Amino acid sequence: MLTLDKVYHASYVLKEAIRPTDMIKATNLSADCDLYLKTENLQVTGAFKARGAYYKISQLTEEERAKGVIACSAGNHAQGVARAAQKYGIKSLICMPDGAPISKVEATKSYGAEVCLVEGTYDDAHDKAVELQKETGATFIHPFDDEMVIAGQGTIGLEILEQLPDVDAIIVPIGGGGLISGVAFAVKALNPGIKVYGVQSAGAPSMYLSMAHNQIETLDKVNTFADGIAVKTPGELTFELCRKYVDEIMTVTDDEVATAILSLIEKQKLISEGAGAVSVAAALFDKFPIKGKKVCCLVSGGNIDVTILSRVIDRGLQKTGRLSEFTIALTDKPGELQTVAKIISRLGANVVAVSHDRADLNTDINSCYLRLSLETRNHEHIQKIKDELARHGYRIVS
Repeated sequence: MLTLDKVYHASYVLKEAIRPTDMIKATNLSADCDLYLKTENLQVTGAFKARGAYYKISQLTEEERAKGVIACSAGNHAQGVARAAQKYGIKSLICMPDGAPISKVEATKSYGAEVCLVEGTYDDAHDKAVELQKETGATFIHPFDDEMVIAGQGTIGLEILEQLPDVDAIIVPIGGGGLISGVAFAVKALNPGIKVYGVQSAGAPSMYLSMAHNQIETLDKVNTFADGIAVKTPGELTFELCRKYVDEIMTVTDDEVATAILSLIEKQKLISEGAGAVSVAAALFDKFPIKGKKVCCLVSGGNIDVTILSRVIDRGLQKTGRLSEFTIALTDKPGELQTVAKIISRLGANVVAVSHDRADLNTDINSCYLRLSLETRNHEHIQKIKDELARHGYRIVS
C-alpha cells in the first residue's frame, strides 16, 4: 500500500542516486501567472524516471537481483532501470518500441542493458516484456503501475513543497500516470489545498478519457511526437490515484508542445523533450485556471532526439509566426523576382528559401509560381507582407 512514509523512505534512499533538481523562476514565459519550472530534464539520465526505477530496484531481495530485471519503456524508464541495475550489478533487459529515438536506445545500452526493439508502440513493448519475464523469471520493473515506482516519483512532490512551499498549483505530464500519481499523493497528503493538474498529448489521451468516462480506457492508437507519454492504456493503480488526488486533466496539441519547447529554449535556455514540455504548453495556452497564481510546471525530461528537435523548432517557429511559407502567382518576366524581394526586404523579413516553378499546369503560359520561405517576426508581420504584395498586384495563392 502506498504511504507517505514510503515516499519519505524513497527520498532517503535516493540521496545516493539522484540530484534534487532546481526550481527555476520562469519570469519570461507567462505574464498571467507566477511561473516556476521543476527541472527534472536536468536529472541524472535526463528524466524523472531515474527516481522510481532506482527505488524499486533498491528494494529487491538478493534472490530477485540474481535473476535480473526486465522492463519496457519508450526511453526514459529504460535508462533509469539500466542505470540502477548497473549500480547494483544486476543484469537488465529492456524492451523498447522500434520507433524510440536512437539517442534513448543508445543511452540505455551505455548503462550496460540489453535492448530488445519491438515493432509498434510502448504497449507492444510492454507485452513483449511480460512474455520474456515469464520465460526468464526476472523481476518486471513496471514504468508506472507499481507502488515502489510511484513512491520514487513522489519524491518530486516533496522537493516541490520544500522549494516552493506557497505554490498554488502544480502541472504534471501524464503518460501511464506514475509521475502524477506519486506527486499528487505526496502533495495532497501534506497540503490538500494545492491544485494538481495533469496534461496529456491530444494524440494519446488515455488517462484523460479514462477519467472523463470513470473507467480505464484503451486507445486504438497513439499519434504524438511526445513519445515519453504515448501510452494506450493507463495503469490500474495510477487510475485510482488520479481519480482520488488529481484535480483536472487536459490535453495539448503537438503544435502547442512545439511552441513550449521553443519558448523553453529561447527564454529559459532549457532543452525539453515533448513529454516534458506538455506542462509548460498547458500553462502557455491557458488550459487551467491559473491566472494570478503561483504555478509549478514539472518539466519531466530532456531526452529529445536532435533530428526531432530541429523539426520541432521549425514547427514552433511556424506556430508563432516566426517562419512562414507562401506562394505568389506572378508574370514570368525579367525583374519580377527582384521587385518581390525588394518589398520583402523593405518590410524587414528574411528570405531563407525560394522555389520558382513555371511548369505548373494550373498557371497561364506566361505565368509562374514563386514559393517563398521567410523568417518573420510574428503573424501580424506576415499579414503586413501579404497585404503589401497584394497592393503591388501580386496574387497570394497559398
